[in-house]
Amino acid sequence: MRESTVRRKTKETEIEALLNLEGDGRSDIQTGIGFFDHMLDLFAFHSGFDLVMKAKGDLEVCDHHTIEDCGIVLGMMIKEALGSKRGIHRYGTFMMPMDETLCHVALDMSGRPYLVFNAEFKRENIGEYSTEMTEEFFRAVAMNCGMTLHINVLYGTNDHHKAEAIFKAFGRALKEAVRIDSDRIVSSKGVLE
Repeated sequence: MRESTVRRKTKETEIEALLNLEGDGRSDIQTGIGFFDHMLDLFAFHSGFDLVMKAKGDLEVCDHHTIEDCGIVLGMMIKEALGSKRGIHRYGTFMMPMDETLCHVALDMSGRPYLVFNAEFKRENIGEYSTEMTEEFFRAVAMNCGMTLHINVLYGTNDHHKAEAIFKAFGRALKEAVRIDSDRIVSSKGVLE
C-alpha cells in the first residue's frame, strides 16, 4: 500500500493529513478556506488518490501560511508514499479543458524540484482564497516532493475555471506519473532521487 500520514505543527499552522495512492478518489478536506477545500477535493477525485487534509492556520492573518503549508505536507506525503519509485511511469501530462479555459500540466518525478508556472489571474480572491496562492501551493508541492512541474494555462477568462483546470490537470498528470507499469527504475542513472 503506497500511503503516507503526516502531522506538521508550526507557530502558524497545524496540519494532519493522509494520502493513499491506491485509493478511489475519496477526500475529507478541512482547511478553513472553502475554495481551496474544493480544489483539493477535485485533485483527489481526478488523481484517484484518497486524501485527508485537516488544517488549522492563522487565517486571521491571511490564507498564505495555511495554503503553502498544505502544499508542503502534500509534497512530503507524495514523496514518502512513492518510496524508491521503482516501477512508476515517472512522467505525466494532461491537457484539461474547462469551458473557455485550457490548461496543460506536465511533470517528472525526477527528484529534481522545479516549478514553471504560467497562469494569470484577474481577481485577487475567489471567496477567501487568494489566487496568487495557486503558484505558491504548487511550488511547495514540487519542492517538497522533488518533482519537476510545468503548469501552463494556455488561455481562459474565468479565474475560477483557470484554478479548477490547474488542480484537475495536476491530479490527472500525477496519476499517470505514479502508475506502476514495470519493475524497474525509469532512469538511465538507475535511481530517482
